[in-house]
Amino acid sequence: MSWFLLLTLAAVVFFNRYLFLEPAVPVRLPAAIREALKYSAPCLLTAICGPIILLNHGEVRALSDNPYLYGALAGVLIAARVRNMVLSVLLILAVFYLLCW
Repeated sequence: MSWFLLLTLAAVVFFNRYLFLEPAVPVRLPAAIREALKYSAPCLLTAICGPIILLNHGEVRALSDNPYLYGALAGVLIAARVRNMVLSVLLILAVFYLLCW
């Protein structure tokens, strides 16, 4: 079931991007729908990362002993503050490895 959901979300994101990038396809959407489509990629990323962060072999990870959760929270804060992709990834990886160590 989860694979079907992930593939469906991936198809939705792909076709949303394709329709707007292909000049031969004459698509005009209302502004509200265009604004909503901006969130399709973050939704897909959340669907992929959420179970990795919160679950361990099908069981919920303890909040006090979850480096994935703290690494994800640090990642959001670092990315919002730094606003540089390469530096953000390096800092987030450093924080995650320090938490695991």
